Amino acid sequence: MIYINHKISIDEAELHEDFIHSSGPGGQNVNKVATAVQLRFDVRNSPSLPDDVRERLLAQAGKRITTDGVLIIKAMRFRSQDKNRKDAADRLTALIKRATEVPRPRKKTRPTLASKKRRLEEKRRHGEIKRERKTAPGLE
Repeated sequence: MIYINHKISIDEAELHEDFIHSSGPGGQNVNKVATAVQLRFDVRNSPSLPDDVRERLLAQAGKRITTDGVLIIKAMRFRSQDKNRKDAADRLTALIKRATEVPRPRKKTRPTLASKKRRLEEKRRHGEIKRERKTAPGLE
């Protein structure tokens, strides 16, 4: 069981891990041992996630989510398979925790009278500068 918060926990049966060859340093070990982990989690069909969290997670995951709604996390930071498994699970937990936070709605605001006046004054000043750049006819 992976505990996200007091309401959400994910059963490890919902996770699918594939072990692949890692790139980067490691010498002969890289060529022999599949230390990198590819963690797959079916977000769209998971019974563990509430609907609102599921929708936010699908929106936030970006390129890590497939068209079928499967979240793929590749962990190859460490040379050890166990550390990479923990890293992938931690990253999944962090993604889901971020999706549980409900965004505050944006309040519409209007520009103040002073900011409108500053903007118009700046426009007038800029136009004046451009007008002064023009040469007067006959002075050439």
